[in-house]
Amino acid sequence: MARLKALLFDKDGTLVDFAITWNGAAASVLASLAGNDAEMHRQLAAILHYDTATAAIMPTSPFVGGTVTDIAAHFAPVVGIAVGNHEAFVERLSQLFNAGALASVAPIGDPLGLLTMLKAEGYLLGIVTNDTESGARAQSEKLGVDRLFDAIIGYDSGFGRKPDAGQIHAFMDRFDTAPAETALIGDTLHDLDAARAAGVLAIGVASGYLPAEALAPHADHVIMDIMGLPALLDVLGER
Repeated sequence: MARLKALLFDKDGTLVDFAITWNGAAASVLASLAGNDAEMHRQLAAILHYDTATAAIMPTSPFVGGTVTDIAAHFAPVVGIAVGNHEAFVERLSQLFNAGALASVAPIGDPLGLLTMLKAEGYLLGIVTNDTESGARAQSEKLGVDRLFDAIIGYDSGFGRKPDAGQIHAFMDRFDTAPAETALIGDTLHDLDAARAAGVLAIGVASGYLPAEALAPHADHVIMDIMGLPALLDVLGER
């Protein structure tokens, strides 16, 4: 088997804590859109699977593994957005979510230390996310890790979205790496399905909403979080 050259990371639930990062963002987005309209707030919260009692996005939310475009399509009729204005609404919603997430983005473990070490060992590093590229870049910059990534690819970067393999193929094409030389690390089935579709090593992390036992049937390996990656690479003989 070829040695790994490229390590691709999902962002939410993998590099950053999904709940801490996005619960506050969801609250601010709902407040911005609904204002004092309690019924609109209730409807939007129901679409997002946002529990107002606990101020948290539930694991069943379409936002987990989904995109702002998905949410916008369901929000639009509730807030009275005409079909012709849908693209502008997606952009507005992206800005609202990104601003809220950036204010509360929180890392899982020590991504700066981990990625610095992996970069020094010669790995190509990338982010492939169903968030926007601009949101991923802004959060990476705030965490001080943006300079360590060779590419940051969002769902709006022109290569599709997970669980399709387009983002992974785009990275491999750009840096001339083969599937056997590439691994994807992620916390959702969308991540692992994308890895399978691209033919790369699928590494699940139980730092999102899915436990290890739910990830295991879909992954080549499962670790608790990204901080377990060096030990796994040692076991695999990759370091």
